[in-house]
Amino acid sequence: MNVQTDYLTQRPVIESQFTTSDHTSLFYRHWPTETPTNKAIILFHRGHEHSGRVAHLVDELNLPDYAMFAWDARGHGRNDGPRGYSPSLSTSINDVDEFVRYISAEYNIPLENIIVIGQSVGAVLVSAWVHDYAPKIRGMVLASPAFKVKLYVPFARTGLALMQKARGLFYVNSYVKAKFLTHDAQRIDSFNRDPLITRPIAVNILLELYKTADRIVADAGAITLPTQLFISGSDHVVHHRPQHQFFEKLNTPIKEKHILPGFYHDTLGEKERHIPLEKIREFIGKLFALPCYQHNYQYEDTWSVSAEKYRSLMTPLPKWCPKNLAYKIMSKSMSTLGKASEGIRIGYDKGFDSGSTLDYVYRDKAQGKGLFGRVIDRQYLNSIGWQGIRQRKVNIENIIRQAIRDLTEKGTPVRIMDIAAGQGRYIFDAINDYGKVESVLLRDYSPINVEQGRLHIKERYLEDKIQFTEGNAFDADDLAAVSPSPTIGIVSGLYELFPNNEMIKASLNGLSRAIPSGGLLIYTCQPWHPQVEMIARVLPSHQGGQAWVMRCRSQGEMDALVEEAGFEKLNQSIDNWGIFSVSIARRR
Repeated sequence: MNVQTDYLTQRPVIESQFTTSDHTSLFYRHWPTETPTNKAIILFHRGHEHSGRVAHLVDELNLPDYAMFAWDARGHGRNDGPRGYSPSLSTSINDVDEFVRYISAEYNIPLENIIVIGQSVGAVLVSAWVHDYAPKIRGMVLASPAFKVKLYVPFARTGLALMQKARGLFYVNSYVKAKFLTHDAQRIDSFNRDPLITRPIAVNILLELYKTADRIVADAGAITLPTQLFISGSDHVVHHRPQHQFFEKLNTPIKEKHILPGFYHDTLGEKERHIPLEKIREFIGKLFALPCYQHNYQYEDTWSVSAEKYRSLMTPLPKWCPKNLAYKIMSKSMSTLGKASEGIRIGYDKGFDSGSTLDYVYRDKAQGKGLFGRVIDRQYLNSIGWQGIRQRKVNIENIIRQAIRDLTEKGTPVRIMDIAAGQGRYIFDAINDYGKVESVLLRDYSPINVEQGRLHIKERYLEDKIQFTEGNAFDADDLAAVSPSPTIGIVSGLYELFPNNEMIKASLNGLSRAIPSGGLLIYTCQPWHPQVEMIARVLPSHQGGQAWVMRCRSQGEMDALVEEAGFEKLNQSIDNWGIFSVSIARRR
């Protein structure tokens, strides 16, 4: 048997490439329909494999009216670069977003007419993309998602993490034999002789796969997309329990789970795969027989998983609860010994969510009383939340620069307004060509931030370009009255601090009235935070020393608020940990 047989289909295939935002070229296959269509199915292969390994599904699904696509994931198949490597799992998740949007634009297929099918690692990429980016596609099908890979060696994850710190990047070879993936003898043989199978996987990707999967399973309530899940009953590669937990937490009325007794891990490549394929055909048919389902986010700040979590954080823990005692000890330690750290001192003085704290975190230079204070400060600055904040700064600066370029190329004047700029550092750092910018208006509620921001303006000799004034980011009429009208509105790190959506709606209403048609809005979101309870129980906010309790908004909820205000989302970036996103939208 020629190994290429697995790649061949009765439907003609077109081989092509698309280029990601970091200029990486990725190979993909396209199976067009005989007559033009506006519906598509996009296939995402297992780890170690490539698009040829899922090509058989094009014929076997027997959906001739749907254009079919499948890619070779970064580091796999016919792509250039190191085998099994990606800079980060979040890079690969972003690749999914860019690939799907590319297919939509290139082939004139609306996002709402696209269904994605992912297997194993491909299913993790798809579910993480749906969670982090909230795309408005028709639905997703997940087959044996690799939410928790069976490593069999005790403490393997811990050992790999320690080795990574000591050795840096290295690769781990797959232990899985083809005979434990499927009962199909032809698939076993072709797997063993396929030269494009990638057995090694970079250690950073393997470890990030676990962390990302843990996050997605824990926060699956943020996913509202219609979902079909298949669980292989005799899977030797991944654990079942996280798959069941994920399904139970999904926040959509359109979901179905199928357990396939005796099936190995290659669910859609098993000998009896006609069973799940028939169910997939039925699922896709039903989804397209109905109007495209969109979750109603209208009462998300009152009736939702995130609202319940917020209410639980607002409720004091029992006095003698071990967790409460631990947080009390942590709070006492930070408010006494911890103040030797300059960052912690500023947090207690101004609030850990204040512009002063953010400006200090951005500088990322450990300071404090003596060596002890500087050591504590470095640990403080290295906390995952502050790492995410600094990455958010990088992402927002990149998006601001791109927005300036886009408006300039269209001949639109660039007038920027940031409604809650803190001390403005990321704005100053983002604009590297002030010749393209007509004006910049920075606003903030805090006189301290405004004063410091004005000092920064003088230091950079930008008084003729930038104004810094006090202003209420939630006063819709005040925002709408700004003159001249801004063509780029920015709101960063603000809405995350307030649980109630009415305030957010008022602010977005003001921005919508201020920004003319075709203007751009850059906004941030915090869909998840690993330290949200510690922050709520230990750290004071800028509001008179009150507890800093946050309600994490899902990306879908935040995008819905922006859309309701009259904007259309264009693009998004998110950090490696899934904590902070930065999005850009156009005023309709």
